Order: sequence, then structure tokens, then C-alpha cells
Amino acid sequence: MSEHYFTESPSSDAKQRELNLELGGHEVTVTTVGGTFSPTRLDLGTSVLLRHLPAPEPGNLLDLGCGWGPIALDAALNAKDAEVDVTVWALDVNSRSLESTAANAKRLGLDSIKAVTAEQIPADLQFTAIRSNPPIRVGKDALHDLLSTWIPRLAPGGRADLVVSKNLGADSLHRWLSETLGETFTVKRTGSSKGYRVLTIHRAQSSA
Repeated sequence: MSEHYFTESPSSDAKQRELNLELGGHEVTVTTVGGTFSPTRLDLGTSVLLRHLPAPEPGNLLDLGCGWGPIALDAALNAKDAEVDVTVWALDVNSRSLESTAANAKRLGLDSIKAVTAEQIPADLQFTAIRSNPPIRVGKDALHDLLSTWIPRLAPGGRADLVVSKNLGADSLHRWLSETLGETFTVKRTGSSKGYRVLTIHRAQSSA
């Protein structure tokens, strides 16, 4: 069986590359490594997601499945420019992804990013925002488990944005999210570009 980017400890070639790209309105250079998601370029789905995101709100932001860090880095750069106090939790199971994200954050002077495993996130922490290009190829059951674990940890009034390829089940995932999350959540398609859907989930403000 071939090794996937959602492997905890990849054994594939750890070839390093430098990429020059735009994140958070800045031209930056980052380092990627083999055995992570899309190490040769900024993934098209991720680029679609980044174009549809709002400015970060103060609080805790979760990058769910961070890879080498583009979503986390983009959020931290935007927050730094806007002088908004955001802690970015960059979550992944892949040790190389976490190492790459941490190294890129250090390189860009972004101390607001914490590259973490699930066990390193406080159990009672809620997020004002969740952003993800989720690992569709992990399988439907594992994907549903992942999303049903983290999306409910949105704080009241919080927002999650996901990007999913239409050909990999974006519309069926939209229906599943709407049916599963409950009446305190709304799920809408807020973007569509280059074969990708952006799904936005809002959690209602507390009635208290």
C-alpha cells in the first residue's frame, strides 16, 4: 500500500524544497518536505479557500490538517498586519507536517502559530474560526469522525470554512454536515471555483 500524507510517521523520502508564493498579502519563501500534503506547490483547493476567507477574528483559530502550513501562515500573517490577537493552532497527525509548519512559522517570525497534535490542544478550548482543506482521501468514516470531533468545538458565533473538490464529494459532504451538526449550526456553500466548493459553517450565538 502506498504511503499517504496522513501517515503519522512517514518513511518516504524527506526531500526538502523551497517554494516562493504569496500568503497573507506577502511574498514569502517556505520550506516543504516529502511525505506531506502537496509538497511541490500550493494546492489548488487551498488557494481557492484562501481567496474566500474573511479577515481573522480575535481568539483561537484552528487549521485542521495543516500540512506544511499555508492556511496557518496566511491567517497569522493577516492577523499580524491587522494587529489582531489570534492564536493559530496548526493541527496534523503527520510529524513532518508539524515540523515544517513550525519551521516556516519561525522563518516568517510568526510566534502566534502552535503546531500541535490533537492531544496537545486543551480539551475545553473553543475556536472562533476553523479552516481546513480536509483529508478527503482518508476515507468517509474517518473524515466524518474528524469533522464531527472538531466542528462542534466552534465557539458560539464561530465560523468554519472548508474546501472540497466537487469530484470528491463536496455536495454530499454538504448534506452530511447539514444533517449531522444540528440546528445550532448552518452550512452554506459560499464559494465555487476551479472545481472546488467552499463550505461555510456558522454556529449560532448563545441564547444566554
